[in-house]
Amino acid sequence: MSLGTTGVRGAGKRKRSMSTTFPGWPSGERSLLASIMSRKKGHVYVGISNDTPEFGVCSIAQWCKDEGCRVYPIGSELLILADSGGCNGCRARAWKLNLQEKLCDTFGLTATVCHYPTGCSKWNPVEHRLFSHISTNWQGKPLKTLEMMLGYIRGTSTATGLRVKAFLDRGVYKRGQKVKSEDLERLKTEPHAVCPKWNYTLYPRGAPRSNDLPVIRRR
Repeated sequence: MSLGTTGVRGAGKRKRSMSTTFPGWPSGERSLLASIMSRKKGHVYVGISNDTPEFGVCSIAQWCKDEGCRVYPIGSELLILADSGGCNGCRARAWKLNLQEKLCDTFGLTATVCHYPTGCSKWNPVEHRLFSHISTNWQGKPLKTLEMMLGYIRGTSTATGLRVKAFLDRGVYKRGQKVKSEDLERLKTEPHAVCPKWNYTLYPRGAPRSNDLPVIRRR
């Protein structure tokens, strides 16, 4: 699976950055998009809180609960292609901790994470197989409300079979999650021989406990 995140913020002009702004939104109102691409199906989780590692991992965990466990019933391994910055950055301690606790331990999955080098996120399949088509679908359209945004995302499709589902996550994800060195030492992780900071595998600790997964608050 491929994971990508971006964001939109109310008030101001358009920018080429993680926070894209649109005129017409109330000042300070924004949304964050955590997008997952698997096969020819896209799943976009629209958050209204903060771009944090917890938000990114909760989106993956919700995809596993809703779609992954059904499509891959006997799957025990997951490959995640991620960027090097943002909520899923390779240096973010909270990213690895949340992956361990909310994904690997919860579902009993072995997760291999491969980060793209800085400035190379355009090579992530989620960018040109999903984001590009979503951008084309809402090109020139004023995104005045979250409902309008969700509608354009859900209406994205291609002749080759791409279909997209979108969900609104009203959960509150606080910035600055503190991760102690002891927490990192308890991670069951194995760096790869090639570019170990960008490539590593996390293993589950104990039996799966998927019933403990917090459900994303949707509307």
